Amino acid sequence: MKKSQVWFERLGICCLFLTFISLAIALTINARFIYVIDIDYLNILDFVHLSKERLLENYDQLMAFLKRPWITELNLPDFPMSSNGRAHFYDVKKLFMLDYAVLLVTLVPSVMFLHHLKKSIRFWRLVRPFKWGMAAPVVLLALMAVGFDQFFITFHEVFFTNEDWLFDPATDPIINVLPEQYFMHCFLFFFVLIELFFWIMILIGKKESKNH
Repeated sequence: MKKSQVWFERLGICCLFLTFISLAIALTINARFIYVIDIDYLNILDFVHLSKERLLENYDQLMAFLKRPWITELNLPDFPMSSNGRAHFYDVKKLFMLDYAVLLVTLVPSVMFLHHLKKSIRFWRLVRPFKWGMAAPVVLLALMAVGFDQFFITFHEVFFTNEDWLFDPATDPIINVLPEQYFMHCFLFFFVLIELFFWIMILIGKKESKNH
């Protein structure tokens, strides 16, 4: 195989990884059902004097701000917010927008690369890299199992350059209805999606190998 072909496939595989990771993040961001379930499962209403419907209105308003680039002001009807708390949500919004951008930029090249693999009968090339890819979430899940508190802290230290994420319930009561366990469930959902996407690529590659 030509060296240029080797690098083309390596870049294509990297592009696929970025697409699947950003897609899993996007789906997790939009997984409203996790919070709906957790309101009851984690007894979140015990920490706020609101009905479930009213709490979800606030949640939807917060997520609309985080997910929609044209919404630039964050004001929740039932939760006052400090300047640091507001600044943190602006930082989160930037990460969400970055994820959407990565997904949009890599999606078409990834689809074209998959078409190339199908046409040239080279889906088998995905088996080894995606097997390795499936190992990473397992390691992260193990770290979560050892102690989610430390995992959560490390996550914020990696992705945020300040300590605005350290909310004070007295000034930012929104933290009372966004418990750590909810974020743990979001991480678990993300890891399940990643493993599923990677597993599908492995299955397709193995099936092609058997048929040829």
